[in-house]
Amino acid sequence: MVKKILNWFEDRTGVAAAVWPMLTHPIPKGTGWSYTLGSATLAAFIVQVITGTALALAYVPSTSQAYLSLKFITHTAPFGDILRGMHYWGASMMMVLIGMHMAQVFLYGAYKYPREMNWLSGSALLLLTVGMAFTGQLLRWDQNAVWAVVVAAEQAGRTPFIGKMLAHFILAGDTVGGATLNRFFAIHVFFIPGLIFGGIALHLFLVLRNGISEPPFPGLPAEKKTYRQRYEAMIHKNGEPFFPDAAWRDAVMGLVVVLAIFLLALIFGPAHLAKPPNPAIIHAEPVPDWYFLWYFGILAILPHNSEQYFIIAAPMIWGFLLIGLPFVFPTGSRDPAKRPWAFAVVIAAWTIIIVFWMDAKKHWWVPDFHPKPLAANILESKSKVVALGARYFQTKGCLYCHRMGHDGGIRGPNLTYVGDRLNNAELMARIMMGGYNMPAFSKILKPSQADALVTFLHSRRHFYNNRPMIPKNAHTAKRVANSP
Repeated sequence: MVKKILNWFEDRTGVAAAVWPMLTHPIPKGTGWSYTLGSATLAAFIVQVITGTALALAYVPSTSQAYLSLKFITHTAPFGDILRGMHYWGASMMMVLIGMHMAQVFLYGAYKYPREMNWLSGSALLLLTVGMAFTGQLLRWDQNAVWAVVVAAEQAGRTPFIGKMLAHFILAGDTVGGATLNRFFAIHVFFIPGLIFGGIALHLFLVLRNGISEPPFPGLPAEKKTYRQRYEAMIHKNGEPFFPDAAWRDAVMGLVVVLAIFLLALIFGPAHLAKPPNPAIIHAEPVPDWYFLWYFGILAILPHNSEQYFIIAAPMIWGFLLIGLPFVFPTGSRDPAKRPWAFAVVIAAWTIIIVFWMDAKKHWWVPDFHPKPLAANILESKSKVVALGARYFQTKGCLYCHRMGHDGGIRGPNLTYVGDRLNNAELMARIMMGGYNMPAFSKILKPSQADALVTFLHSRRHFYNNRPMIPKNAHTAKRVANSP
């Protein structure tokens, strides 16, 4: 009975006749586990589709209900926290795997003739994956996600000539609101996934059309006149069918990816939900998800007024490199040993990402809204004006961004010894008029408060009244405490 049903289905649809040749298409001998990274990325994307569809059944894309619906999914819906966790860690896994896959293709020289279009379609899929990750963060609709998008729009707004238009497109208006959420939801759920499905179909078609690149061997360069004939002869002589000879490795890798995503969701849970969005509250950390953190780290260290050039130049240079690579180096040796510059490029790229990611983990561009109070010896200075200024320094939020000794934020300059650098007039000008990333306090502080604050800051010197101000170790602290 089962055989009759299958025969009937095949006679009406021809599915097996269409699919079987693709499953058994010959591939070069010697392809190993490094060739499973593409299938692993596809497995992560399938997890995203399944979990994203399930989440969309309960998610409400409105400013009044989005946050509440996520709270319901996380804390009330059966297995909702696991579902959200798998969607979050699936995005992380997909970002890592697609980066590793492109690095492997680059090292193996698999972008060379006749697979230039394979590389370009893969580059487009990388861009779409980044777009999926970026649009997904706002859908949490919490305080940090909303401010992160505001920061992204502000950065895009610095792009020369088209900055205002880009910012307006990101926000779907002049400010963050319901239109912004609806636009991100539509792009994240419908537009980009549709393009990814089309990109995957094209990518797989090109793999079948041009064949899987053979492992790079010394002395076998990719030449337009001879490559196809040599490849066909090699496949005919030593080729092996994809199924089952190589398909089992893809199946195992896909299973490992799905299991890893599930375990990460089970152990670490979903992305943290901060407080509901409130534009009146600025106490938020507009920090992107971890896979974008290295980029924020680079932007944070750039000199003032240079970010807009980097924001537009870096993506353009990266895009030109990805697009131009198979056309600049279409032929030649694919052996990594003959292309040491390829190793250097991959190592440099991963080093930059890791180093800036580790540095950006400190979030040092974000104010510290819960700093430790100033030390008692500072607040209880013998000078009443200095002590009063110290209290203003603490109560007016200066500690959010500025460090004093071992306490305070690190977003602004360290003011431990600011009295050695600036005089009273310069300090007053900085406080009252503001500066780069610092608001003007002329309408916030009374003249007497500003005077006390300046007096306190000017007293912050290595030596004040011939005494060291900030002890550097326990011995010095004891000596200062016992001095007259």
